[in-house]
Amino acid sequence: MDDLSEAKWIKSSFSGDNGGNCVELAMLPGQGMAIRDSKRPHGLVLRFTGAEWDAFRVGLKRGEFGV
Repeated sequence: MDDLSEAKWIKSSFSGDNGGNCVELAMLPGQGMAIRDSKRPHGLVLRFTGAEWDAFRVGLKRGEFGV
């Protein structure tokens, strides 16, 4: 999906009404994921394949990123 004009962007319910200081996610074909800054919806979009997104999620759960 090169054209993200039809993407359904979501943000966490934890974001609340903080003036848009959050990231938004959109599912891509093949279980991929797109991420953007909610303050810049027409700016840079990071895209991940399904395998890349799964590896990221596993790393988060294992605490591999010092979070």
